[in-house]
Amino acid sequence: MGELGGFLRYPRIEPGHRPVSERIRDFREVEIPLDFPQVQTQAARCMDCGIPFCHGAGCPLGNLIPEFNDLVYHGRWQQACDLLHSTNNFPEITGRICPAPCEAACMLEVNDRPVLIRQIELQIVERGFKEGWIRHKPPDKQSGRRVAVIGSGPAGLAAAQQLARAGHSVLVIEQDSNPGGMLRYGIPDFKLDKWIIDRRLDQLKKEGVEFQVSVRAGEDVSIRYMRQRFDAICLAMGARQPRDLDVPDRPDRELGGIVFALDYLASQNRLNAAEPIDGPVLPSARGKTVVVIGGGDTGSDCVGTAIRQGAKKVYQLEILPEPPQTRPADTPWPFWPRILRTSSSHQEGCERIWSVATKAFEGKDKNVCQVHCCKVEWVRSGPSWQPRDIPGTGFSLKAELVILAMGFVHVVHKGLVEGLGVALDQRGNVLVDSYQTNVPWVFAAGDTVSGVSLVVRAIASGRGAAEAIDRWLR
Repeated sequence: MGELGGFLRYPRIEPGHRPVSERIRDFREVEIPLDFPQVQTQAARCMDCGIPFCHGAGCPLGNLIPEFNDLVYHGRWQQACDLLHSTNNFPEITGRICPAPCEAACMLEVNDRPVLIRQIELQIVERGFKEGWIRHKPPDKQSGRRVAVIGSGPAGLAAAQQLARAGHSVLVIEQDSNPGGMLRYGIPDFKLDKWIIDRRLDQLKKEGVEFQVSVRAGEDVSIRYMRQRFDAICLAMGARQPRDLDVPDRPDRELGGIVFALDYLASQNRLNAAEPIDGPVLPSARGKTVVVIGGGDTGSDCVGTAIRQGAKKVYQLEILPEPPQTRPADTPWPFWPRILRTSSSHQEGCERIWSVATKAFEGKDKNVCQVHCCKVEWVRSGPSWQPRDIPGTGFSLKAELVILAMGFVHVVHKGLVEGLGVALDQRGNVLVDSYQTNVPWVFAAGDTVSGVSLVVRAIASGRGAAEAIDRWLR
């Protein structure tokens, strides 16, 4: 283990953030990482538990957390880097944007603050790039088999890299103008700068992975052509069908100024990268009162983006009640705790309103001008809980821009999924058995299978799909 009793001597130290007054004027990363000596001290807090719940219950990738903590504490950074990459293709990404379920499952979380696992992971990989330890790993020999990966998010890229290293020829087909999927277009630069993605893409290309961008599989490239050209395909398009809001003036009607979160975030990311924008440019928040509907991470990202665009006022509405400050009894250790989480975007200036249902939009000159809401209470209905309007609690908010950030329901069915004829589960996700669909040469991974989930689960799923495809091809 690291330092005997280190968890008793050293407190957890959180990474810093750039000052609010500075960071809201640009889209550069907000977090200030700890330096290497600080990270070694934090690694000393790891207790090397008999049963490491961080590794088993917490991390979907099965990262060998106590082992790399011990290596960091003893200054064996290169070994830690190799060990980390044995389970995780993109630790520089999970080290930035993963909510760290491993930390929630840390034994110290029982009665103390957990080990700073996410930051230790990030510093391992960043030192690996700095020292030149992270190199491309081409296969020893080629299998002669060809695989197409549809989508270049974390699941698709992980599957592509593992398949290429197994010796297969891999082509990644991406509908957007650059690879990265949700990592590039759905996450703001202030959380994940896009040169980080490009740095890893360079490694994949050197390992033989090919990319075709601005191509829609099933439309620009027919299913018949793919069947003739490839021995297998892996569907990794994510879950991009947004959840709509069922109110009288829905976003697909005449009112302007009501946009889906992914469209809004992607538009700003494209502007940052000087990429061309297909279709109309979405409205900016500059000088406007903004209402973000949805209290999750995507909603938080929209809050930070609106503030950087120069919003006059930002509200964030959430239909669920406000979570408690400390871990409640219904999510005991080592489960992911249902607690109040305040992001760096919330700290920049935002009014959060809980237990609120959006009832209607009001427009002026064909543009939204108000959101009508009411408070709700949650009541048990059979095995589940349902929101119920509280009479007499109606209120309205001025709104010149409304961003719908209520998540996604499932993979987009129109086009490739329908054309392939793959089976779907009751929630509309692609149904698989060991990553294989009912169409034998078609596999699927990531949010395409699970619905919206964490990036760390997507990477794990991509790795699992690659293993299943490799086994099937051989």
